[in-house]
Amino acid sequence: MATGITFDEEYDVVVAGGGSAGCVVASRVTEDPSISLCLLEAGGRDRNPWIHIPLGFGRIVPNPRYNWGYATEPEPGLNGRSIVWPRGKVLGGSGSINGLVFLRGAPTDFDEWERLGATGWSYRDVLPYFKRSENNEDGADEWRGQGGPMHISSIRNPSKPARAFVEAATRLQIPRNDDFNGERIEGVGFCQLNVRNGRRISTAVGYLKPNLSRPNLHLKTGARATRILLDGKRAVGVEIEVDGQRKRIGARRELILSGGSINSPVLLMASGIGPGAELAAMGVDVQHDLSGVGKELQDHLLVRMVFKTKAKGTLNEVYRNPLQALGMVIEYATKRSGQLAVGATEATMFVKSRPSEPIPDIQFQCANFSTEGAFKVGLHPFPGFMFNFCVCRPHSRGEIKLRDRDGRLPPRIHANYMTHDEDWRMMVDGWRIARQIVETEPFKSLVSEQHLPGPEVRTDDDFKEYVRNNASTVYHPCGTCRMGTDDRAVTTPDLKVRGIDGLRVVDASVMPMVPSSNIHPATIMVAEKASDLIKRDLKR
Repeated sequence: MATGITFDEEYDVVVAGGGSAGCVVASRVTEDPSISLCLLEAGGRDRNPWIHIPLGFGRIVPNPRYNWGYATEPEPGLNGRSIVWPRGKVLGGSGSINGLVFLRGAPTDFDEWERLGATGWSYRDVLPYFKRSENNEDGADEWRGQGGPMHISSIRNPSKPARAFVEAATRLQIPRNDDFNGERIEGVGFCQLNVRNGRRISTAVGYLKPNLSRPNLHLKTGARATRILLDGKRAVGVEIEVDGQRKRIGARRELILSGGSINSPVLLMASGIGPGAELAAMGVDVQHDLSGVGKELQDHLLVRMVFKTKAKGTLNEVYRNPLQALGMVIEYATKRSGQLAVGATEATMFVKSRPSEPIPDIQFQCANFSTEGAFKVGLHPFPGFMFNFCVCRPHSRGEIKLRDRDGRLPPRIHANYMTHDEDWRMMVDGWRIARQIVETEPFKSLVSEQHLPGPEVRTDDDFKEYVRNNASTVYHPCGTCRMGTDDRAVTTPDLKVRGIDGLRVVDASVMPMVPSSNIHPATIMVAEKASDLIKRDLKR
């Protein structure tokens, strides 16, 4: 490589970030044996058994060994509260610590991506990549795939609260939906999970591990990328820290950033690529003024409704009863079923906040347990369950900024939740729908007492104050390296960083708009499509 930089190792392609997207890219690109690739992951291997037990996310997320432990700055729309933002620091990334609910979003989400400038990312364009990633146990059809690395399964025996939630919604004339990743997203039904035989299928498990024996695929864990190495306006490698030592890894053909919606923009900015005036004020040597880096941050904000119940079998009760807990463990060990085989949500519902809306804009999720906030306090001490709801496509936008010039400290995350009036309108409409569910059988009969929000929350203004004091994230940050064709876009529609050769971003940060539901499947799709773009360019 004709540069003045000395490298410790060189490869054709280097991928910085072994998360949900990075594992896909590493697997797909190395299908060509002539391409050498190094995958760098700051965290360790995913060997903790709780990672692979679906319900184990409740134990893994609070563990700083597997979680970057980010948090927002005080949020003006939430009474100055800071919101905890878990992000995976382990092979498989956030896909190794998330709740396993496998929802792509509405088909129209991706048509909107294209309208916003992501040419070639319409639903028609991306559907083949969604299908290619999947091994759906219910079989393939026009919308679903089979034979792919991600095994998708249905919940075998939904809990009593989940069944009651679905039944109550159908009595309110909400249509039943048996596949939210099919023709339409509207309706109520049970979720599918990225689970096979009671085990989590992350992209590390589904894509990467079966291919680690390839001689052209090199994995380095415990390797944190600290700086992009540039030769003029071309990325030629990345500096990493391993066991306290710095090394330089050369990328002969391409450097791919797959650190996620927080770490990818942070690495760009710490390397001098980003909003020039802001970086200069931090003492960063500006290499390329790119105003959109770290901007357009989006996330889903969640509101909980918690219910006490006399019905048996909620996880709150089972967890605190030694005999019942033992039974749950035995059922999982012998049958790979039961509560341990289920993720964060069993039932979901997508509805329109108002009949005039063209597509659903509110999502509900029902779980057979209850808690109050970001894994801090654990499960409630009473038998209980909850459902949550959020605005599918919020209008509020935030940003990520460096806290220090080298990007070593956690960045300043400004989510700016609920700073747009339309988000409040939709959230209040969602609360009205929620109250209808609560008053409808058979859900109504399960509730012995509504714990949150309490009886003091009666008016719209009461509810808004409840949101400000209690709402939290659904863990879906995206948009901070948005792709598009305008001057504010960070990446082009083929995910190349504008103005820098040999550098792409492949993760949720490139999404122009947050999908209506979870972002994990869409992140995998982005990486699948990006892999084809990368291989196409490498052949030229």
